Amino acid sequence: MSYRTVKRKLDQVYKHAPVVTFDSDSKLVIMSDCHRGQGNAGDNFLANQDVCFGALEYYFHEGFTYIELGDGDELWENRRLKTIAEVHDDIFWILSRFYEQKRLYMVYGNHDIVKRNKGYMNRHCDNYYCNSAHTEQPLLPGITVEEGLVFQNRKDGNEIFMVHGFQGDFLNDTLWPLARFLVRYVWRHMELIGFLDPTGAGRPRKAKERVEKRLADYSCNRQQILIAGHTHRPAFSTPEEGFYFNSGSCVHPRCITCIEIEDNEISLVKWSVRSGGDRILRVEREVLEGPASLTEYTRMRKKIKE
Repeated sequence: MSYRTVKRKLDQVYKHAPVVTFDSDSKLVIMSDCHRGQGNAGDNFLANQDVCFGALEYYFHEGFTYIELGDGDELWENRRLKTIAEVHDDIFWILSRFYEQKRLYMVYGNHDIVKRNKGYMNRHCDNYYCNSAHTEQPLLPGITVEEGLVFQNRKDGNEIFMVHGFQGDFLNDTLWPLARFLVRYVWRHMELIGFLDPTGAGRPRKAKERVEKRLADYSCNRQQILIAGHTHRPAFSTPEEGFYFNSGSCVHPRCITCIEIEDNEISLVKWSVRSGGDRILRVEREVLEGPASLTEYTRMRKKIKE
């Protein structure tokens, strides 16, 4: 798919994206590609569930706003989000706490594109059955899942465009119904015996690089920070390198990655389980890249225009 097509699609997403304001006091964390499943052998999230929960607990108590940037749930292999929520009830419980405090935003990706259907979300996410209380409890009532988000700085008006990144990926965008059919009825069963799904993390490196290059070119041409997911490959650009960032995924072997924005600075972060000298396993945070000041990206943009 040509860059022109990708630009047209992303421009449309940007045009219709809700604008959320933030400032230097705001704390944002962006995760993507959790691919939460039904707890079976094909559930790629299962191995990192405890790591993800530990990270979300940290971000909740530290006052962060959580942005889930698409493919949060594996809805190509699975039909019912309600079943996934029951299996990963601890994750959905803490998501509901973010939502109660108006600190949760969700973007849909190709593997959970059905979330754009408000009726689907109402059926599956309005409430859940709490076993301890023996009654229905609110989960994410009335939530709207967007195709993209624009975070705008209250002080200088500069924007951060957030999108999953499947736009312009021919198989996962234009042909997504066919890709979903193949995943659900072919690759789901092949994955159980060791084959890699060619629509997800198992895609060839060059295919991912093509997607990333189009996204990076788009952000460079707009001179605007773009945060995406989709390729499962974390990326961080210094102000001298560009404006493209990728949150990575929550299905890396033994770790998850995310993007943090705090004190008007942006960082790429990894969470993993580590053993200390006391042989106690702990979920620990590690900064991989950054922090870099968002102000420096603004200065670089002005320098390019001169």
